[in-house]
Amino acid sequence: MLHWTQMSEDELERQYSPSRWSRRMAADDVIKAHERALKEGTERARGLAQTLLNVPYGEGDGEKLDVYIPRTNSLDVHLVIYIHGGYWQLLSKEESGFMAVPLVDKGVVVVAVDYDIAPKGNMDLMVSQVRRSVVSVVQQYSHISGLYLCGHSAGAHLAAMVLSTDWSQYSITPQFKGAFLVSGIYDLLPILSTTVNEPLKMTEEVAVKNSPIKLVPQLKLSSSSCHIIVAIGENDSPEFRKQSEEYYKTLEASGLNVTMEDVANTDHFNIIEQLVDEEYQLTKLLLKMMGKS
Repeated sequence: MLHWTQMSEDELERQYSPSRWSRRMAADDVIKAHERALKEGTERARGLAQTLLNVPYGEGDGEKLDVYIPRTNSLDVHLVIYIHGGYWQLLSKEESGFMAVPLVDKGVVVVAVDYDIAPKGNMDLMVSQVRRSVVSVVQQYSHISGLYLCGHSAGAHLAAMVLSTDWSQYSITPQFKGAFLVSGIYDLLPILSTTVNEPLKMTEEVAVKNSPIKLVPQLKLSSSSCHIIVAIGENDSPEFRKQSEEYYKTLEASGLNVTMEDVANTDHFNIIEQLVDEEYQLTKLLLKMMGKS
């Protein structure tokens, strides 16, 4: 396959349009179905868990969390922070509670993070927001026995940026036990000339500074004890698959504890939607990581 620098703008656009690669339905339909599936899953989760909605983690309107709490009195709490996708310009925490459906039963707290999507938010702001959201969660839940991170697509990029944080500038250093980076982008340079960048208005400097693949030495300093799972859908685009493979190889070469999961019969969308199901490959991996299987 061509390196992205050799691709035409049309081909880059196609490679970075995940909806065009689904084999289940047409591009527009797969996005609508995705939003509907996440929303329905989140509504189910709100029926199953105790919830704390719109908890502020900062001063901004968009700086809010939703917390899904199991009906348990255990002080030994596993907590997963979920960062939504949507190409940094769609979705919100309102569609981000779905993975609590199988997890609250097992006594796991799920926190869905909101951030200011483009055009209101730019890349630097979004990265800063998700980092601050994590600090806020750790401060509020002092009795976490295991802290985990999960992000999908643009959310996997933001989760990787969280793992690559220099925490010396913050009041605490979160200790992540595990992270699930699902169908993410780890090098932002290829999308600079695509329509994805129109609302983001990223310069090359901003793209480099916020590309996790360039920040692996910092990740090694900050998150060396974290087991990172890089997951990709069988029917993700070749360029998305390459992004995950290259990030995985870079982490592995740095001696980090990283696993690659190639999830059969999934595309960019249903790879994350199926986390509502306790029997799904990635749900089982997450529960196993927590010692809850």
